[in-house]
Amino acid sequence: MRSLLPPSVAVFEAYEDTPGAFMYPAETGSLARAVHKRRLEYTTVRHCARQALAELGLPPAPILSGARGEPLWPDGILGSMTHCDGYRAAALTRKGAIASLGIDGEPHEPLPQVVLEAVARPEEHQYLAEWSHERPGICWDRLLFSAKESVYKAWFPLTRQWLGFEDAVVRFAPQAGTFTAALHVPGPETGGAPPTVLCGRWQVRDGLILTSVVVPAWPVPDRP
Repeated sequence: MRSLLPPSVAVFEAYEDTPGAFMYPAETGSLARAVHKRRLEYTTVRHCARQALAELGLPPAPILSGARGEPLWPDGILGSMTHCDGYRAAALTRKGAIASLGIDGEPHEPLPQVVLEAVARPEEHQYLAEWSHERPGICWDRLLFSAKESVYKAWFPLTRQWLGFEDAVVRFAPQAGTFTAALHVPGPETGGAPPTVLCGRWQVRDGLILTSVVVPAWPVPDRP
């Protein structure tokens, strides 16, 4: 995941649940009825977030969840988390040149057809065939799902509004490892004109699909 994000973003990844990882008491409330597997994932991904905080020079802190399950970060911090079978990751940065970011990890396997029908717009079904012809061997349907998950995770902190799968059209650059998401709703406010297209990056490796979206702040602060 680190290669998909700017150098200013601290990234910590785990490929199995971490021995010694813990939850703060305040973090356990939303897990009262969670199964053991879910509790382990929740604990490990928050361990990843605390390791990323340490990389930024900050102390560990509880990572609570908002009304829609979004992580609530310490003041001055923004970020995103993801977990799936065999992978957990957190990406955090200090507020500044980046307005928001989203990451997602998925197993590299086909998406169930019923899920694909809910995720893909009609034009994206055509694109899936084109991408599969250009680069066979990649589960483009699952990659599409992951890209839209990253788009939503970057979108929601800026708008506090729902973004449906049908509200964005994703186009991949199969050879470049990048993608764009054209929004069919008003773009999020980032300090300037709301963007109508969000940009992301992707990779497939070690049985995983990884995607990221970074929304730059506007105007971008001058570099020293």
